[in-house]
Amino acid sequence: MDILRFITAGSVDDGKSTLTGRLLYDSKNIMADTLEAIEKQSKNKEEGDLDLALITDGLRAEREQGITIDVAYKYFTTPKRKFIIADAPGHIQYTRNMITGASNSDLIIILIDARNGVVEQTRRHSIIASLLNLPGVIVAVNKMDLVDYSQDVYNNIVIEYANMAKTLELHNVTYIPISALNGDNIVRKSEVMPWYEGKSLMEILETIEVQKVINHHRSRSRFPVQYVIRPQTGALHDYRGYAGKIISGVYRKGEAVTVLPSGLTSRIQTIEKDGGTPVEQAYAPQSVVLHLEDDIDISRGDLVVPSDDLPQTAQELEVLLCWMDHKPLFAGNKYLFQINSTRVRSVIKNILYKVDVNSLEKKEAPGKAELNDVVKLILKTSQPVAFDRHRDLRVNGSAILIDETSNATVGACMIQ
Repeated sequence: MDILRFITAGSVDDGKSTLTGRLLYDSKNIMADTLEAIEKQSKNKEEGDLDLALITDGLRAEREQGITIDVAYKYFTTPKRKFIIADAPGHIQYTRNMITGASNSDLIIILIDARNGVVEQTRRHSIIASLLNLPGVIVAVNKMDLVDYSQDVYNNIVIEYANMAKTLELHNVTYIPISALNGDNIVRKSEVMPWYEGKSLMEILETIEVQKVINHHRSRSRFPVQYVIRPQTGALHDYRGYAGKIISGVYRKGEAVTVLPSGLTSRIQTIEKDGGTPVEQAYAPQSVVLHLEDDIDISRGDLVVPSDDLPQTAQELEVLLCWMDHKPLFAGNKYLFQINSTRVRSVIKNILYKVDVNSLEKKEAPGKAELNDVVKLILKTSQPVAFDRHRDLRVNGSAILIDETSNATVGACMIQ
């Protein structure tokens, strides 16, 4: 049974947490004690009905303010599929949390309040979905009960969003009218919207085919070295293994490989997994230990790749960046640049343009990037970095910027 990872996103009060709660509640994936606690808290709030948002809003501040702050992960299963839901916050100051949840998702559900239509956060989250190259998008027009289940309202929102989706080159966009509060079109088809002829949200989630992030094909095999194992004991005097996780592709015993960025070559002598068991081949996302025929210089952060399928290697990178720090980013600023296990010093050479989240236009040479800005820039690293374009291979085209002083992650990078 495969696993579908998806994230819910949208503006404040669009009903993301309520939708997640409704999916869990109607599919009978809530434990009895959890349900009892939610019922008590709902009564304490004097709302009468069950407050399904409380299922995911676990922080005290979230419950007091009625908002989502942190990303909440929930797990549930149906007879057809397993699911991992990331419930992301809608407030603009928590956009960085949304990026965190979306970075490992196969699908994004973007909620739109039927009364408000496409708003700034809708555009911002859609831009992020495009930048992260998410394989699937579901646009759920929520709160249809507050617009009398109007087909015209729904159609107008679909037309507006479809124009934006075309500009952003979003893939596999599906539209559905729902009411998370009342459960319309969530697990079962709603009778109050007979004009909608599509599937319920649960049916879509159970049957949708999305391009999996994990690559099990021979092309673009990538193995970042996380640790060099050298026990140097009497029994294992000559043991030298390179431990890590295969992030993409397949590796086979006897295969010719190249180590980047040095460019040294060798062949795979042995592949070990599960605590030392030799295997003929291994594939993503398995964690393994590789042994090479030659004793060449390899350390943490190096990338072992097939010699006939090399990624790009460069010191000057063009990246799309979502800035996630309260302190602005300027050309000349220095940060740690990390891609998988590779971490090097870097400097921002030039900010090329900023993306306007309302018009989607490129604003030339903004001079700086502020919290939640999306910009394209050139950065230079202290040593060559091996990478793939983000649109070709997400796992080896995504990186982060780290503030050297605070050690905080301040930027999410998509290498172009």
